[in-house]
Amino acid sequence: MKRRQFLKGATAVAGAAAAVSTLASPAIAQGKRELKLVTTWPKNFPGLGTGAQRFADSVTAATDGRLTVKLFAAGELVPPFESFDAVSTGAADMYHGAEYYWQGKHKAYNFFTAVPFGFTANEIDAWIYYGGGQELWDELGEQFNIKGLPCGNTGVQMGGWFNKEIKSLEDFKGLKIRMPGLGGEVLRRIGASAIALPGGEIFPSLQSGAIDATEWVGPWNDLAFGFYKVTKYYYWPGFHEPGSSLAVGINGDVWKSFSDADKALVQACAAGENNRSYAEFNARNNDALTTLVKKHGVQMRQMPEDVLNAIGEASGQVVAEVAQVDDISKRIYESFIAFRRQSIAWSKISDQAYWNARLLPFKYEQG
Repeated sequence: MKRRQFLKGATAVAGAAAAVSTLASPAIAQGKRELKLVTTWPKNFPGLGTGAQRFADSVTAATDGRLTVKLFAAGELVPPFESFDAVSTGAADMYHGAEYYWQGKHKAYNFFTAVPFGFTANEIDAWIYYGGGQELWDELGEQFNIKGLPCGNTGVQMGGWFNKEIKSLEDFKGLKIRMPGLGGEVLRRIGASAIALPGGEIFPSLQSGAIDATEWVGPWNDLAFGFYKVTKYYYWPGFHEPGSSLAVGINGDVWKSFSDADKALVQACAAGENNRSYAEFNARNNDALTTLVKKHGVQMRQMPEDVLNAIGEASGQVVAEVAQVDDISKRIYESFIAFRRQSIAWSKISDQAYWNARLLPFKYEQG
């Protein structure tokens, strides 16, 4: 009897173990998630599209595939400028883009990409990571069920491509230019007609004459888009975007569903892409600029000082007006301005002082 009872018990245990084993495989499979990442960039576009793909691949690798991020380029799942709504509503899980594209949702989003005469790349990172910027960004994003993180930076951008020379403020009167964000509003104040266009629509608009000028990013990206084929005047400096921060926006419910470990991994992947992107733009821009000038005959022009002064005056007014929108805008503006003030004070005796010193005769090579 004891032997028969033992065999019955052993059979029951084996059956239970088999059942548990059968259930375990689906449970493990259910632990894996595929996340949809939509972007505002053309597929595989250098620096922007490829940076978004690097972020997606990094999250997938860091989580060993538990979070598999699948990228959809602009227009593949949703139109580029509908990425924000797609993530806010849960139609997509993440977007990669520039926060100032969403100023129609809330003007304060401009501060988390770039504002005219604002932060350099290093300074905006310092503000977001250590100056209270991330906390304010989180508070703003809660209104739209989106968690934002820095996930790339183009560095200082160029002033843009023009089909005629800019010699005075009069040359901006009636000029049709592609420029998003607060920079576009600044140019409207001095008489231009500024519009926002996604990247893929810029070249055909220049070619058809729908616009007379455009800013995009800098030499590396501008060469890839072929703007030199339809206009030859390339202006600097880029007053409107001195250090443009790119972002990943994550649906708030998706973010809250992550474990603390996965949140840390996603944040680390975004921060890693933030650094790598900035390094890549700095590595590629000068070679691309040389190609534009020497191979394609692009004519470099510096924006006249009196024009920059007028743009600067209009910029101060436009940026300050954002503070009047609501309480969160006011607090973001005040935090931004205070941190900008201390950044300028430090840079005068650090970066700016060194750049000036590096040009002195004792430098070890000419160039």
